Amino acid sequence: MAKYIGAHVSTSGGVENAPVNASQIGATGFALFTKNQRQWVSSPLSEESIKLFKERCLKMGFIPKSILPHDSYLINLGHPQAEGLGKSRAAFLDEMQRCEQLGLDRLNFHPGSHLNQISEKECIARIAESINITLDKTQGICAVIENTAGQGTNLGNKFEQIAEMISQVKDKSRVGVCIDTCHSFAAGYNLKGNGITPAKNTLFEEFREEGYEKVFMEFERIIGFKYLKGVHLNDAKKPLGSHVDRHESLGEGEIGLETFKKIMKDSRFDNIPLILETPNPEIWTEEISKLKKWAKN
Repeated sequence: MAKYIGAHVSTSGGVENAPVNASQIGATGFALFTKNQRQWVSSPLSEESIKLFKERCLKMGFIPKSILPHDSYLINLGHPQAEGLGKSRAAFLDEMQRCEQLGLDRLNFHPGSHLNQISEKECIARIAESINITLDKTQGICAVIENTAGQGTNLGNKFEQIAEMISQVKDKSRVGVCIDTCHSFAAGYNLKGNGITPAKNTLFEEFREEGYEKVFMEFERIIGFKYLKGVHLNDAKKPLGSHVDRHESLGEGEIGLETFKKIMKDSRFDNIPLILETPNPEIWTEEISKLKKWAKN
């Protein structure tokens, strides 16, 4: 079983440069933006860019399930206002169609925010409806919901919220999840803790498992590993439960190296893209080398 390890690489000069940039840092997988992530509308992909992207992926050994494209940060599929929702849905469809053109099989996205204007339940329903509308207009691309840190009014910081979104998607074969380790930690999922600890405020001596195993047992129970389509490997600058999304280089933050070593040895994370979004691209080659080493040991 393979682990596809890489980083979110630059597409400066065209999407066709992403596989080259990934190969240069020793990656076996990568993430990319297929358009400018800070603009609503971008020029269509040229036939030449599409051709070169596919050729270079083939030449450098990148297959669709090793690649995790990310959509624009502007998109809010749960937007409370009709205009914002319409723009977001149009942009999301464009992103999915770009993935189709490039021969990719998944698109990672942040689910959306209620902006304190509609209820959480209504926002989740809008997100699911947005996914359903887009899947009806595309083929072969999986909509991959990324868990969030829970900043502001963003949804997706609780596994239960993501599970509810999935439950409302009609085609379950084309919806999935990306776990971001920093977001998980910031949302209150203690990936760092270990051991068995007495439960607090109980009359009887009950025990619960803390840390890595507990978090992923909860993930399996509430969502299910069958939906896992990617992982963002990021340490966290801020403490557990801070709801602040600040990535840190591996081992330099609050999570620490042990968690990433465990992920590399864990077969539940085989055959999906494991992507660095750590803040120092200059050490990505070193970080990828470490991750590969831990996967083998």
